[in-house]
Amino acid sequence: MNSTSTHFVPSRRMGIYEPIHQMGMWGDFKANDCLDASPLMILEVENQSEDTSHGTVGSSNKYDQEASKLPDKVLRRLAQNREAARKSRLRKKAYVQQLESSKLRLIQLEQELGRSRQQGLYEGSALDASPLDYAASTNPGIATFELEYGQWVEEQDRDLSDLRDALHSSETRDSELQIFVDGGLGRYFDLFRMKAIAAKTDVFYLMSGMWKTSAERFFFWIGGFRPSELLKVLLPHLEPLSEQQRLELGNLAQSCQQAEDALSQGMEQLHRIVGEAIAKELGEGNSLPMVGAAIEKLDDLVRFVGQADHLRLEILQQILRILTTRQAARGLLALGEYFQHLRALSSLWSSRPRESS
Repeated sequence: MNSTSTHFVPSRRMGIYEPIHQMGMWGDFKANDCLDASPLMILEVENQSEDTSHGTVGSSNKYDQEASKLPDKVLRRLAQNREAARKSRLRKKAYVQQLESSKLRLIQLEQELGRSRQQGLYEGSALDASPLDYAASTNPGIATFELEYGQWVEEQDRDLSDLRDALHSSETRDSELQIFVDGGLGRYFDLFRMKAIAAKTDVFYLMSGMWKTSAERFFFWIGGFRPSELLKVLLPHLEPLSEQQRLELGNLAQSCQQAEDALSQGMEQLHRIVGEAIAKELGEGNSLPMVGAAIEKLDDLVRFVGQADHLRLEILQQILRILTTRQAARGLLALGEYFQHLRALSSLWSSRPRESS
């Protein structure tokens, strides 16, 4: 295991202290490069054989060779997954076209609503939606993200069911499980890619966590889950672990906590800077200069979200590298079931019986 060291350097942009990790197993993780592609992202791009803008990604030679050795039931399942992904892309394309065709109408509705408010006709009836709901309904980019995320959850649930069946079968070989592991990791890569696009569209919406259930938002940290929580969730499901694995996982947890702390400190400073920019010269009557200065700082918020997702992906990738194939498969299943349970908890809480007053 390579030694790990961490120190903090001030950002040139805003004086925020950011972590620089020198970890042989990570490569160089740099806070200023929060939107740079991780090794997994680079690998994903290099393995693509078709234009991803059309939603089609070719299989690598490695997986073709592995697939030729698999039993018919696994090949059928892979074919079903590809067909489901193709239909999902078609649904997304149709939905985006529908959004584009209705864009002008949404603009007209916004203008009509503005005029109604000015004339005192707005009385908070059916139009009295929350700002987040209204933003999502009138922003095609956010509406597309919500659609994609809903499909992502459905596809992950299906993948988890297949992985659970594979782990419970005594006939499943490690080569078959490795396909599930690679697919599960790729699924999280897809999620972070979608979030990066949504953050540029409306970073406040993404940071609010309104696209998540209430129980998931309870554990929210910079637009997602805390990567340090991964080990706490996964560890009981990874036994037995070797001493070397325990050592590497312990070092990884320590490095992850240091990176989280630095990001949290940076977010606190950004919160203070934006608040001061908005509050500056209150009462002068012209708020545009101050608001403009605050908006410039929001680019840093987008970068913080990107860096947090980069850390989440790197930690997950490193955990899976330390584990055996079967341990990695159990870990991905446990992680997916954890989020399923949070969603179930939210559903039960919202549908609970309420005492009448």
